[in-house]
Amino acid sequence: MRILYLDIDTLRADHLGCYGYHRKTSPNIDKVAESGVRFEKCFASDAPCLPSRSSFFGGRFGIHSGVVNHGGLNADPYPEGKNRGFSDSPEFQSFVTTLKKSGLHTVSVSPFAERHASWWFYSGFKEMFNTGKHGSERADEIYPYAEEWLNKNAETDNWFLHVNMWDPHTVYKTPKEFGNPFKNEPPPAWINEKIIKEHYEGYGPYSARDRNGFSGGVPKGPELLEMPNEIKSLEDYKQWIDGYDLGINYADHYAGKIIDLLKKHGVFEDTVIMISSDHGENQGEFNIYGDHQTADTITSRVPFILKWPGLLKPGVDKGLHYQVDIGATILELLKLKVPAKWDGESFAGELKKGKEYSRDFIVVSQCAWSCQRAVIFGDFLFMKTYHTGLKNFPEHMLFDFKKDPHLLKEISKQNPQKSSEGLVKLTKWREEMMRTSTSGVDPLDTVMEEGGPYHARGEIEAYCKRLSETGRKNHALTLKKFGGRPVDRQVT
Repeated sequence: MRILYLDIDTLRADHLGCYGYHRKTSPNIDKVAESGVRFEKCFASDAPCLPSRSSFFGGRFGIHSGVVNHGGLNADPYPEGKNRGFSDSPEFQSFVTTLKKSGLHTVSVSPFAERHASWWFYSGFKEMFNTGKHGSERADEIYPYAEEWLNKNAETDNWFLHVNMWDPHTVYKTPKEFGNPFKNEPPPAWINEKIIKEHYEGYGPYSARDRNGFSGGVPKGPELLEMPNEIKSLEDYKQWIDGYDLGINYADHYAGKIIDLLKKHGVFEDTVIMISSDHGENQGEFNIYGDHQTADTITSRVPFILKWPGLLKPGVDKGLHYQVDIGATILELLKLKVPAKWDGESFAGELKKGKEYSRDFIVVSQCAWSCQRAVIFGDFLFMKTYHTGLKNFPEHMLFDFKKDPHLLKEISKQNPQKSSEGLVKLTKWREEMMRTSTSGVDPLDTVMEEGGPYHARGEIEAYCKRLSETGRKNHALTLKKFGGRPVDRQVT
């Protein structure tokens, strides 16, 4: 058994050709999708980067593992406690450890563990190649490690190779000599000058006028693509989205080179290929440009493509899944036992038969940039905000994401029954999670007690000053009034 996992950071599903994007960003990924199963509605339970990979590789939701933030107590897993033996208990075993114990030689090419000081990530890997630039690497700096390893080992049996590329993550750094195949192609049609103008007059980290977190400007350098300091027109947006799509295209280019190596060594037809990401990326939604700050169907949705020669028929799975469900399913397809404490639920039986399995609803969470939980049920997204991350979020929001995939129209007042249904589902979900918790603590509560999400702590005073200096004193007054609390728009 050979398994290749292409883990492409910040890869938004609807910016891939195989998911219907109008630009040819991903020809190599699209070819894999043609011969595999493409999961249409796959969501990371916890976003962004650190909580997401903790969830997928650990098999547990953040509310159970404790990993929901990028700093503070909940940037680390809860300790197992007094029952911990010489090694981790089998019931808490990670995805990679389970593979290793089954006899696979497990290898990772990734700077992730060092970037987030997440040393638990190495659990189960026999070989670890830290590319050493904290996620600032381009794909051409990741690829040589994978190339060398595959040239030495591709034709051996029983290996799992994880290759982690970062090019769609800001700062966009595709080399200029790669060119821009999207130069003459329009940006996504959903955004327009009216929306951008409203965003430009708005506020929040990574908003149209505050493109570098809570300040203006973007990093510059001779090797970097020219990105606009602000997004105040559709022309700026076109330039900006070209940068993101080029990052996807560059990662796809090197994904193709890795796939070519498998073909060169004659093992492509015998290799299981997984392609996914840690989270999506808001590109204008909620006035967030090039970041992942919300619990919604944009940040939390991830692509997942699974090619399994001889076992799975190509097709599209439209069921509602957590990413951890697919991890559990892969283990069962390998005839391995899913660890008892995992939240992921296998649907291997249905998948092998070509039948569709779907969760009734799922809950996605965010505690690094804002504190939010959202429930996805039917065609609806219900979001509850606990801490705004210094944005203009009310406590409750409802969207019909099928009709409104970019979440432009909040409809809770028009649909009070659906809002109530979403809140009830969210409340019952939390109650169930706490009943099955080994810590007895909701990590979201801890984050709030610490002062809110890591990236927004201590920023109010300086950000209010910037807002006042840039003609947005009204927003500074709102922030001073509400702080991180949900905004009551009737009194702003």
